[in-house]
Amino acid sequence: MTHQTDNRALLRLLGIDKPIVQAPMAGVSTPALAAAVSNAGGLGSLGVGAMNAAGARKVIVETRALTAKPFNINVFCHRPATADADVERQWLSWLAPQFAQYSATPPAALSEIYTSFVADPAMLEVFLEEKPAIVSFHFGLPSAEAIAELKKAGIKLLAAVTNLQEAAQVAAAGVDAIVAQGIEAGGHRGVFDPEATDDRLGTFALTRLLVREFDLPVIAAGGIMDGAGIAAALALGAQAAQLGTAFVACPETSIDDGYRRTILSEAARRTTFTAAISGRVARSMVNRFTELGSGPQAPQPPAYPIAYDAGKALHAAAKAKGEFGYGAQWAGQAAALTRALPAAELFAQLEREMKESVARLAQWVN
Repeated sequence: MTHQTDNRALLRLLGIDKPIVQAPMAGVSTPALAAAVSNAGGLGSLGVGAMNAAGARKVIVETRALTAKPFNINVFCHRPATADADVERQWLSWLAPQFAQYSATPPAALSEIYTSFVADPAMLEVFLEEKPAIVSFHFGLPSAEAIAELKKAGIKLLAAVTNLQEAAQVAAAGVDAIVAQGIEAGGHRGVFDPEATDDRLGTFALTRLLVREFDLPVIAAGGIMDGAGIAAALALGAQAAQLGTAFVACPETSIDDGYRRTILSEAARRTTFTAAISGRVARSMVNRFTELGSGPQAPQPPAYPIAYDAGKALHAAAKAKGEFGYGAQWAGQAAALTRALPAAELFAQLEREMKESVARLAQWVN
């Protein structure tokens, strides 16, 4: 049976008015984007998984200057990478012809370009000092000690899951709410263990399973692009919907012109999973890098985020010659519904659509 009866518990917990969460999207989100969404009554988010502690403090301060409302800071909790010189050498050798095509050479060596939150005490210290209202986790959970310290500081905690087993770990860890990441979602799959079998549950199936199984509020995420999608998620028992791809083309994001053009073109109709860009499975629009990575000759990519070091270098080399197709053009399955509107305008449109959808549903019921 369904445990949850208070549909607005999550909104009160997070201190927001509207059941709309802007996904963190490291490398895409900005203080301006997060603040616009929070000021509109939703939950704006910042992905700091690719930043160091000083960078995270800077964006927290910048966002606070733009909004007095709560916002969410997201970190990556993956197992730190294990370097493998042979795998990395083979990968760079395989990419060498691509670099040569753009008059560049691959890096001599690759490094772990991001520090996981599980191995970053400086990042934890920043959170305890700055006390953002909400911190969220992707790729797993940090230590029980880190969770206890964050909770003691009064910070509310969210964690992304892709199946019931991960959700059980989140519930046992004392996290405040679950983000149900369906297979439709753009960007990196939030699986805790990339070696484990992925059940590939869709957003609707996963949301419904979690709502039935757990007392924690659920935020549905993956493939939701408009107010109709938000209303559908709420009808399934989610207490909010998280939208990422929907916000990618907002002028407040930090994406480059190539990414912006691509997501607003016919190319947005085709997405695929790839590990070639970063070393970890993520949903991207089909582009030169995803096609290269899916080829029969592609060797095993280095571990995440070591592979990303090569991916970013190749993207930079190609971009310098006017080719944007090697970028991390993350996008969900419904990316073709993307709208290039300022974040506040998009948010207002989402609200209107949500209300219209609820009214339509009421007509069926009555």
